[in-house]
Amino acid sequence: MRDVTRPLFAAAFVAMAIVSLGPAAGAADGELSPALARIKQTHAVRIGYRESSPPFSFLDRAGRPIGYSVEICEAIVDEIGQEVDEPALAINYVKVTSDSRLDAVARGYVDLECGSTTANAERAARVAFSPVIYVAGTKLMVPRDSPVQAIQDLAQKRIVVTKGTTNEQAVRALDAKSALGLTILTAGDHEQSYQMLEQGKADAFATDDILLYGLIATHKAQARFHVVGDLLSYDPYGIMFAKGEPQLAAVVERALRKLASNQDLLPLYRKWFLGRLPTGEKLGVPISPQLEDAFRVLDDSATGAR
Repeated sequence: MRDVTRPLFAAAFVAMAIVSLGPAAGAADGELSPALARIKQTHAVRIGYRESSPPFSFLDRAGRPIGYSVEICEAIVDEIGQEVDEPALAINYVKVTSDSRLDAVARGYVDLECGSTTANAERAARVAFSPVIYVAGTKLMVPRDSPVQAIQDLAQKRIVVTKGTTNEQAVRALDAKSALGLTILTAGDHEQSYQMLEQGKADAFATDDILLYGLIATHKAQARFHVVGDLLSYDPYGIMFAKGEPQLAAVVERALRKLASNQDLLPLYRKWFLGRLPTGEKLGVPISPQLEDAFRVLDDSATGAR
């Protein structure tokens, strides 16, 4: 499977990563685009964060947003500061959910959405995405004593998904295609979905594999739950921002290219996916060949731009 899919992923990464290799576009004679002009005027960037998407975006023990995506967004904020000549921009954190995040970006409530959001064509009709920052896929979390090993084993059973996610779309499509007769339950965020499984209201919880591992680690539930099944979807993650803002798009891309060319992305990955999290958990998830390809594309594009 890996040998077959890697070239496809690499091609997708090239298409998504190489948006603009030149200077920031969309502004004439030094003028700033609307989003950047507003940021300069308010001296702040609004970051949309998730409360329960470890290790991408979640709360530390003091209730502060942290995570892999949040750190990437902090680097983007630094790059925005250089673009608008405001090196000390403040960050205003705005809570978003799976269901509210697209509207938050599309309607201008947040400048950057820094969570665990899959970049796909349907969403790209409303918002813009950074180059790929992670590659995930839908899997199942089930109790360790459950006989379920694949989605086919859930025929006529209950499965919970988080509302507004690509995982919900994947499960509904598989249910229709295979006539599984699933009872598909929805919850407002990943933590609520997890709680439904823990309380016995669902037989399985379907979402991105890395989020399932993160929730199991956060709840220290390794003895109670585990992740099973083949990938039901492939989901490349990106940072969301406003569509129709080519100058902001160029700044976002430039920030990711700098992280890649300075060799900061791999240490950042190791920090959040291999090391111990600030909340005490350790995921131990090695980097995938697909994500390595994505980082390599970013590094190559940065080298070509110099």
